[in-house]
Amino acid sequence: MKRAFYSDNAQNFLLKSEETILGELSMNNPFALEDTQRNAWVEQVRIMKEVVREVGKGHVAFEYTIPRIGNRVDIIYIVDNIVFLLEFKIGAHEHTRYAIEQVTDYALDLKNFHRASRDCLLVPIAISKNAPDVPYRLTDMKPGISEVLVCNRDTLKNAINSSLLHWTGEEINANNWIASSYSPTPTIIEAAQVLYRQHNVADISRNDASAINLSQTTDAVNKIIEKSKREYKKSICFISGVPGAGKTLAGLNIANERQKFDENEHAVFLSGNQPLVTVLQEALARDEHVRMNIKKTEAMRKAKSFIQIIHHFRDDAIATTVAPHEKVAIFDEAQRAWTQAQLTDFMARKKGRSNFIMSEPEFLIDVMNRHDDWAVIVCLIGGGQEINTGEAGLIEWFNSLRNKFSHWDVYVSNKITDSEYTRGLSLEKLFQNLRCTVIEPLHLSVSLRSFRSENVAGFVKALLDVDISSVKSLYETLHNDYPIVITRELEKAKNWVRSQANGTERYGLVASSGAKRLRALGVWVQSQSDNIAQWFLNDITDVRSSYFLEDTATEFDIQGLELDWTIMCWDVNLRFVNGRFEHYKFQGAKWLTIRKEEDVLYLKNAYRVLLTRARQGMVIFLPPGSDTDPTRPHEYYDGIYVYLKSIGIKEI
Repeated sequence: MKRAFYSDNAQNFLLKSEETILGELSMNNPFALEDTQRNAWVEQVRIMKEVVREVGKGHVAFEYTIPRIGNRVDIIYIVDNIVFLLEFKIGAHEHTRYAIEQVTDYALDLKNFHRASRDCLLVPIAISKNAPDVPYRLTDMKPGISEVLVCNRDTLKNAINSSLLHWTGEEINANNWIASSYSPTPTIIEAAQVLYRQHNVADISRNDASAINLSQTTDAVNKIIEKSKREYKKSICFISGVPGAGKTLAGLNIANERQKFDENEHAVFLSGNQPLVTVLQEALARDEHVRMNIKKTEAMRKAKSFIQIIHHFRDDAIATTVAPHEKVAIFDEAQRAWTQAQLTDFMARKKGRSNFIMSEPEFLIDVMNRHDDWAVIVCLIGGGQEINTGEAGLIEWFNSLRNKFSHWDVYVSNKITDSEYTRGLSLEKLFQNLRCTVIEPLHLSVSLRSFRSENVAGFVKALLDVDISSVKSLYETLHNDYPIVITRELEKAKNWVRSQANGTERYGLVASSGAKRLRALGVWVQSQSDNIAQWFLNDITDVRSSYFLEDTATEFDIQGLELDWTIMCWDVNLRFVNGRFEHYKFQGAKWLTIRKEEDVLYLKNAYRVLLTRARQGMVIFLPPGSDTDPTRPHEYYDGIYVYLKSIGIKEI
């Protein structure tokens, strides 16, 4: 597909008739041409002919496609050293916030992900044809992007000429700009929407030399599935990766690929992460409802067949001994599957099955093992992501395979050596008596969430491990591109994220579920489960959205999801004393020391999750403490503050 529906230099554009240009636009339009779109193009061509005739030079591109989410800029006008992004609202009689946000998002997207836009000036302009004149300022929104200019038909020419006089620089090669490579890192919500529309993962993922391409992981799993089908094997493969490396995206892509390849496989994406499933199902349904003009209930039904809650799959399988119709099951966040004690207790209390004695990994393998011929399980695992009581971790999967299913073929990367995966167990012991095959692309080693810096995951690990030299070095390498700051005033933190975000970039409050004494400052850490889709998806005008900075998401709400900017509220359930972290829980009216090793790990991992939720940067809010509250004395917070400051983290 061409990057633009119509693209030509100023001279040719002026020479061609409106009918000829409209014909080229229509011919390159892959969608049904509605009268409203045709009429809009006619008006845009007429307006742009006036502009180009006045300016006398440049290059015009209509319907320039931004690959990441398939959006299109109405018109790109490249003149001298400036790329103008023009978003028209032909019938509008007023200037809307939506139009300004829309063209701002286009500019941010191009600046962040389009190679040729990194070193040129982008000037976004929102044009409401019949709106009144409004003053505009020629100033920078951020380096390389001007503030949005708001124009009508009559003021557009002056805005462009004024910009050309105000900003001068080296001339841009328009053809090179239009053909330049595009390397996006979408949010998991955007990625799910694009894959759901039957796009390929290559269209929405980075492909730089420092990251293992997600398509390589998909290819590796596809080969395992084909081998299992051909040889009537049962196989399980583990896709590991650092936080934000794209494990969930890889899993969604595999489910999407297999459904396209063979519907009879009934490939299904399963997750025990209720908030993630809720948000993704709602996002897919909203998108399908608008794009396809179908009922929201029908769109939701389709979304729920693509992404399912793992507990529903499990509960259905408990009621029968028949093999499921799914031949390929993709389990997201498999490290969070329940231990034997947790599942056995649940089955006795909730299902009346007192004789049920299995861990969740063992039971899920057992369910897929019911197939007579072949089956494949794909486990997506994150190191250090177990955050709740009863979550078994990776080791339980290997123990279940070793004890009950040694005939299964096991595929894994040799990169899962960190203690966050193996809890200190050597790979030799982990793989003992198993039919293991090592496939390197099954590990995603570079974070895609933080597209501004690939060192965030390493920084957070070093911070929590108190690896002083590493954490200082990593902070130095990342803080210019990925700002991390600290404050002891909540209002300052809120003002900071608001000032950093542009367009519809999303920000919000996050805190540990155990951060009980932040309540004194208005930061409540109750679950957002009933509100999580609204918190993540609703816009800045909705009080339920994250933008209002009223509701706080905990590690349980936000694991697997992400914001552009976060306020990470740090409470004294994780304290820093005498060079090491101490772990506490609030019970009754006081803090109690956590002594159980498993619970210590859960708390550490909760902070790991919270500190890796921001794509672009974060402010850590650390309260000053109180002289009158025995649960919040200054010294509890000061130890953390001194530690973070010693790393070099700047205070605002």
